[in-house]
Amino acid sequence: MSDKTSRQFDQVITSCRKIFTDKMKDYGTAWRILRTPSLTDQIYIKAERIRSIDHKGLQKIKEGIEPEFTGIINYSVMALIQLELGEESSTPLEMYDAERLYDKYIKKAKDLMTDKNHDYGEAWRNMRVSSLTDIILMKLLRIKQIEDHKGLTFVSEGVDANYYDIINYAAFALIKLLENNEKGIKG
Repeated sequence: MSDKTSRQFDQVITSCRKIFTDKMKDYGTAWRILRTPSLTDQIYIKAERIRSIDHKGLQKIKEGIEPEFTGIINYSVMALIQLELGEESSTPLEMYDAERLYDKYIKKAKDLMTDKNHDYGEAWRNMRVSSLTDIILMKLLRIKQIEDHKGLTFVSEGVDANYYDIINYAAFALIKLLENNEKGIKG
């Protein structure tokens, strides 16, 4: 992976993490009450909104798609935390513990991205944001299928692997949007 990609990934994740911690200051870890399928559905709603805005070419709510990709990353981390800690507990996390877990899962996602970028030659740089959105939606449908089968798979990776991929595809989309903004290109 190039140093440029590593820096850009860190840049978008820093922004996502700030939103995560700022919302924890407002709401605490109320999301701990959510079961992982509910978090999957929250991510799905955000990805569908992105796709709808792209398809219609118009949005009625002022908030653009960047905050939706940020939400996709943050909800995916929440889902990974729930998978580790168990969704039966609505026990709040201390801010320090939530931040430590956030960093743990982002590091794992970045390590995976580094390995995949090595093998795939950063092919994502030639993809459209709309394709990245579609892949996120496909990963979500896979997660839903696995959840509906109580986590059982025959040959496929588990739910966690799909959440890591979703984090990385959403980060790629944010990087592409950031680059487009710097060049003055819409979408």
